[in-house]
Amino acid sequence: MRLSLRSLSVVLLLLPASLPTALPAQQWLNAEPNSKVNKSSFRALDEWPSPNDFRDASGSPGTRYWQQRVDYVIRTTLDTNTHSVKGSERITYHNNSPQPLGYLWFQLDQNIEAKTSRANMTKSALPATLSPQARRFLLPEEEPVGGYDITRVALVSVNGQTAKPARYIVNGTQMRVNLDAPIPTGGKAVVDIDWSFVVPEGGNNSRGVREQVKDGWIYEVAQWFPRAAVYDDVTGWQNDPFLGQGEFYLNFGNYDVSITVPHDHIVRSTGTLRNPLQVLTPTQRTRLATAIAGDTSVFIVRPNEVATPGARPAGTAPITWRFTAENVRDFAWASSKTFVWDAAGFRYSPAGRTIELHSVYPRDAMPLWSDISTKAIAQTMRSYGRMAFEYPYPQASNVNGQVGGMEYPMIAFCGGRPGANGTYTKNQEYALAAVTIHEVGHNWFPMIVATDERKWTWMDEGINSFLEYYSSLDYDKNWPAARLRGPAPNIVNYMKDADQVPLMTESDFIHRQFGNNGYSKPAAGLVMLREKVLGPERFDLAFQEYSKKWMFKHPQPADFFRTLASGAGERLDYFWRGWFYSTYNNDQAITKVESQDAQAFAGTTKRGKFYHRITAENKGGLVLPLELEIEFTDGTKERVKMPAEVWRGSEKSHEYGFFSDKEIAKVTADPDSGYADVDRTNNTFTKGVSTRPIG
Repeated sequence: MRLSLRSLSVVLLLLPASLPTALPAQQWLNAEPNSKVNKSSFRALDEWPSPNDFRDASGSPGTRYWQQRVDYVIRTTLDTNTHSVKGSERITYHNNSPQPLGYLWFQLDQNIEAKTSRANMTKSALPATLSPQARRFLLPEEEPVGGYDITRVALVSVNGQTAKPARYIVNGTQMRVNLDAPIPTGGKAVVDIDWSFVVPEGGNNSRGVREQVKDGWIYEVAQWFPRAAVYDDVTGWQNDPFLGQGEFYLNFGNYDVSITVPHDHIVRSTGTLRNPLQVLTPTQRTRLATAIAGDTSVFIVRPNEVATPGARPAGTAPITWRFTAENVRDFAWASSKTFVWDAAGFRYSPAGRTIELHSVYPRDAMPLWSDISTKAIAQTMRSYGRMAFEYPYPQASNVNGQVGGMEYPMIAFCGGRPGANGTYTKNQEYALAAVTIHEVGHNWFPMIVATDERKWTWMDEGINSFLEYYSSLDYDKNWPAARLRGPAPNIVNYMKDADQVPLMTESDFIHRQFGNNGYSKPAAGLVMLREKVLGPERFDLAFQEYSKKWMFKHPQPADFFRTLASGAGERLDYFWRGWFYSTYNNDQAITKVESQDAQAFAGTTKRGKFYHRITAENKGGLVLPLELEIEFTDGTKERVKMPAEVWRGSEKSHEYGFFSDKEIAKVTADPDSGYADVDRTNNTFTKGVSTRPIG
């Protein structure tokens, strides 16, 4: 017979006075400051916006969901004498919103390098000591002269025939362009902008820089052109200033980009190369076709060919490389005469479409890069394709330069080089494989599932680090756990830190331990949710649903939370509240183990000779499932996994009881260290229990 809580309380009133006659009082872990209102960890989250026609209650795009589209045609030139990039762009802004727009906002990320930028003006003093690498970035030999020189902003007629100067205002890393007439819903506006800037060696951004290596300069060019800010249904114009920590939030669109560089340079970029006959030699085109047809790396530019006349088409004049990209949210590129280039093909099935994998790097990076980079890109394709969705773009490139790790659509910038003697260790292999998997993996999050990085770091860095964890283990099942973001024990020290902020803190206001907050804690939480709370089968179905339905769209945090709860069939308010909206930690303690003689207690031994009671206390602020390993005196063990709802009556303590013929020797909470328990000294209760009759 199943007894309800009310029925059980009636039964207890009828039992002998020697037994407890009342159920435990409701105890909430976090009842302050007002314990008279519902403070249960299980209550519904009220921080989420109400469902509407744009975003529904299941976390899906609604029937009236919309987003803007912005297309770019860009002509740009790299001047290696002045280390400058000069460009002209034509932006076609498509207004799909329900509102007419009388002006447009643009992001001017290069202005973060201006002397009077908010990033510079809000810096703290330098630390008392600086490493050589820190000096290089923070104290360059030449005082940087950063930011855009904008020479023209014009409004263009929709047919492109006439242009007139636009009225515009620059506000740090933002620019407002006033329109002559509002863009109606379904309409478009065309804007021309001419600009230039010096590619820095370091600076506030450090995501697009130049570096001099043995054979010459490497230019990694990113966040390099004025880009339209996002206007959406949640924020309106997202024009938070670029301070360097919160990265970006961008519109999808189509790009046609022509890049003019010195004759001896090799260029890799977002998109597909459209003029290989003009920029590659016949030998290189043949090698590239061979590489893409197979799945093993082939040199397109061999090490002994770097900076030789035979590595480039005939002539000496600058060469223009033209690339196009469809449905991407950004565009980046790299150019250098120092590049070795290898490539391979990748397919999800033998007859499937071919995805090109490219790696370019200076000879200084060999043999580490020639051995590992393209191999790691392929692993990313497999693992992320399995857990989220198959890679939809035609190619993925990895570039070695000064940028330690950064992502853009179809192209990643990664650091890491072998020792001076040309050898590398296993740890150096892991380091390059990890940063490659992570940065190429960002194509999925946030380049395709396009979240607002200016606000929510965990939605791209954290989710990506979660997938990086599984991809790393796919790359090498013996990958050291200590090097991974994902295992619960690796986040324990951060969970103990009293000076942290919740994951639901906007990116620029995470004041310390940005890596642990934005990357490690969300990754560990999602691994826990997958492996401990929901189980892989339910989690994977829900996560794939989220990933696929938000491809090429702009999800918000509530969309993620709602989709996982809906797809997994589990109410997860307690988990989101504790792990994402608070800085509470988990500390489950086994405080008491008692055993009673079953005959004296129940009048029978048919269920077992003993009735055991195990008391667990919740000393942290989180509620999580309670998992016990019970070891008996005969050496056998038993696992008991109780859901988080075990704490719903009292969040501070729970008494678990069961019959058994065996005597208990030891009880351990969280036996696999899967719940990031911050004090494992109280997780185990060893023998010393009492067997006592009741009567």
